Amino acid sequence: MPHRLVLVLLLLIAVLSVFPTLRLLFQALMDLSAGENSSFIKVFSQSNTWRAFWNSLLSSFLAMLVSLFLGLTVAFLISLTDIRGKAWWIFLFMLPMMLPPQVMALSWLQLMGPNSVLLKSIGMAPALGSPQPLYSLWGIVLLMGIQHAPLVFLILRVNLAALPADLMEAARLSGAGQRDLVFDMVLPLCKNAIWAAAAMSFMSGLGNFGIPAMLGIPVSYYVLPTLIYQKMSDFGQGMINEVANLSLLVALLAGVVVWVQHHFQSKILISNLSARPFVFKLGAARGLSELLLFITLLLILVVPLLALLSSSLVPVMGVPLTFDNYTFKSYEQIFMSQSVTWRAFKNSFVLSVGAALVIAVMAILISYYFVRQENRLTRFANALMDMPYAFPGVVLAIACILLFAKPLPLINYTLYGTLWILFFAYLSRFLCVGFKPVHSSMLQIDVAMEEAAQLCGATFWQRLRDIVLPLSAPAAFAGFILVFLIAFNELTVSALLWSARRETIGVLIFNMEESGEVITAAAVSVVVVALVLMLMLALNLMAKRLPKGVIPWQS
Repeated sequence: MPHRLVLVLLLLIAVLSVFPTLRLLFQALMDLSAGENSSFIKVFSQSNTWRAFWNSLLSSFLAMLVSLFLGLTVAFLISLTDIRGKAWWIFLFMLPMMLPPQVMALSWLQLMGPNSVLLKSIGMAPALGSPQPLYSLWGIVLLMGIQHAPLVFLILRVNLAALPADLMEAARLSGAGQRDLVFDMVLPLCKNAIWAAAAMSFMSGLGNFGIPAMLGIPVSYYVLPTLIYQKMSDFGQGMINEVANLSLLVALLAGVVVWVQHHFQSKILISNLSARPFVFKLGAARGLSELLLFITLLLILVVPLLALLSSSLVPVMGVPLTFDNYTFKSYEQIFMSQSVTWRAFKNSFVLSVGAALVIAVMAILISYYFVRQENRLTRFANALMDMPYAFPGVVLAIACILLFAKPLPLINYTLYGTLWILFFAYLSRFLCVGFKPVHSSMLQIDVAMEEAAQLCGATFWQRLRDIVLPLSAPAAFAGFILVFLIAFNELTVSALLWSARRETIGVLIFNMEESGEVITAAAVSVVVVALVLMLMLALNLMAKRLPKGVIPWQS
């Protein structure tokens, strides 16, 4: 690879991954010499800081327990038992992770409480004036636990499928029952994966903004990301230094959890001595297991989405949905060419497609360099690329504000308040998402083909065009769709970076729910869910043509 191209790639990684973090660190510590009057001392002496800190720890820990229970149970049933229809169970269980947190929160809000259209339609709505049970710590814990359970599932599924089946079979032949195998072999062999999955779920809870914002802010239950959001809305004196210090606290906390997660993940058993998974025969319990799995997915996924759909079809909130009063006016309003909703769709589409396209190109070049020139530098650069995605999005948003609040040197142009700052933030945050599928594919490309082409006189660019690009294009396209899926519905970063006429879909849904436009918010959410479903189905249809490991929920 040409040296100039290598320098350009390394510079891009530094700009996207390192510069924002360094700017945040500088802003947080710049007035430290002021002693008791410094922003650092002021922030960490406030009671609401520590209240939000403990709320973050508590909600993330409890949500982690919910995620572990759901993720471990489903991973065991899918990976080590003989239940039927595994591909569809996986697809449905992964869907909550792909849905935006604000859409998930809105769907559950439409399911619970006295104003639920679905409950009113079947005569089961609580009495008017009853409190909304989800506006509480337990509502936040339940929804974050459900949304992060697929992350636990993904980590544990790989480990469970790689358990040494020969040892398990030998233990069974020696008289061990199925219960003995589970508690004496499966769980001990998976302990590192369980710890890694727990850390991943906990870290996701720390960075989750959409669910705590929609369920916690109405009852003044703040976690660190929502406290930063509220302080950004106040525009008080010294506000930017205070939120920089809060963001630094979140980053340090997330950094510790990331280290724990990587520590245990590096110890996960990934070899299967027999190259085939061990299977527990459920016998008569198979039908019951499938029924329980169906009921679980029905309750945590299908019923809330039905409540969301019902709310989008009524003329006004508070009335039951019937064949006489259903209407599609909310959907008509979405696609009016002059509506704010249509503008938000266009902004999200431009940003997500643009970011996904740039990341796909960068991923091919960076993956090629990392695979062909593996050394300490490439491993360090790979770790740097993970940093913006591993840290909570609110940290990156504050860093981008600090980095681009002033005009850029030489060109005297300010990115803050434009779509360009969102575009930069999306590139920084989702680069590793588009990179990993391409990197996985690049590892499977035989270098002998390139060597033969080089001996025939082919230049680097010719080899890249004729060999590398055709072989890595399917993985790059899969990465493109994954980035598009996540970026199109993004809220955590966008909530702090959007400005007038620069709304995104995630921000729009959040703002509509806050301002009481619940029917329109529900209709927008239904369209988003439909889009996510179509793209996930498209990836499923492509699965057989893609290298192994490209699509997270495929084997």
